[in-house]
Amino acid sequence: MVAAKATGAEPGTMEALTKYHAGNVYLSGRSKAGTAPTAAVVSSLTGTVSAATTGGLPLFVATDQEGGYVQVLSGPGFSTIPTALVQASSGAAKLRTDAATWGKELRSVGVNVNLAPVLDTVTSPEFAPSNAPIGHFQREYGYDPGNVSLLGNAFADGMKDAGVAPVVKHFPGLGRVVPNTDVSSNVRDTATSRNDPALEPFHTAIKAGTRWVMVSNAYYDKIDPANIAPFSATIMDTMLRADAGFTGIVLSDDLCSAAQLEAWSDADRALNFFGAGGTMLVCADPTSIPAMHQAVVQKATADPAFRAKVDAAALTVLRVKAGQ
Repeated sequence: MVAAKATGAEPGTMEALTKYHAGNVYLSGRSKAGTAPTAAVVSSLTGTVSAATTGGLPLFVATDQEGGYVQVLSGPGFSTIPTALVQASSGAAKLRTDAATWGKELRSVGVNVNLAPVLDTVTSPEFAPSNAPIGHFQREYGYDPGNVSLLGNAFADGMKDAGVAPVVKHFPGLGRVVPNTDVSSNVRDTATSRNDPALEPFHTAIKAGTRWVMVSNAYYDKIDPANIAPFSATIMDTMLRADAGFTGIVLSDDLCSAAQLEAWSDADRALNFFGAGGTMLVCADPTSIPAMHQAVVQKATADPAFRAKVDAAALTVLRVKAGQ
């Protein structure tokens, strides 16, 4: 899933779609242009679909439309969405109705995946300002897993009502870290365990049929201290597949521009992610795609076990595209 600027895709994005066969795209940055110009941008992307590029299979078109500080699309035709903390104050029933409205706005411009809701549980209101990725921006739905589960999944259900796939994130949670993996390296969670109560919102979403889970870019010292989550078979295979029974798309967070990934080459980022059981890699920098593509093809050609993992990932995406 490669980034396209929400105000208009750059040549690198178009090349990723047409030459390197990226099958999915997300609108990044910020656009205040409103629904009509955004629909034109989406159309320019979906217009690349052909037998030669994607085998004629439609693209998933995503964006980050959480609300508050994280709302990519705004302007005429788009609602101004409040932060998750404010959304939570309206209660589950109204939140589901509101989210369906916001989802219909996305669907009207051709966006069919929303990289939301955030199901991370921030440990307390007092800690929230220090929690750089989530609490600092009021992206949390509350401070205990039960409330986060009820309200975050109400948002997810509203998106589904509108025909937009929600992506629950950032498994297994970023509510206990201090730095942000986007701008800091060696970000570690020292508390979350394999059977942590904070996993409840994710497990509830999976039981309710959510087909997308995004993993965070942090290390989890009590789970797999040697590997960041998108390189961890324990987190992606054992915890999501085996423990939670998840059969959908295990999506990475951005693996191309995040500071947490600076120690690895583009090639190794892709090989490590798919090797550990990831399904769909998110890349914010289209110029990284050629090296990633080449590395995956070369290893899949030479290594049958790796090829089987790539094939399994592709089949999972195809099944979700087919509504299975």
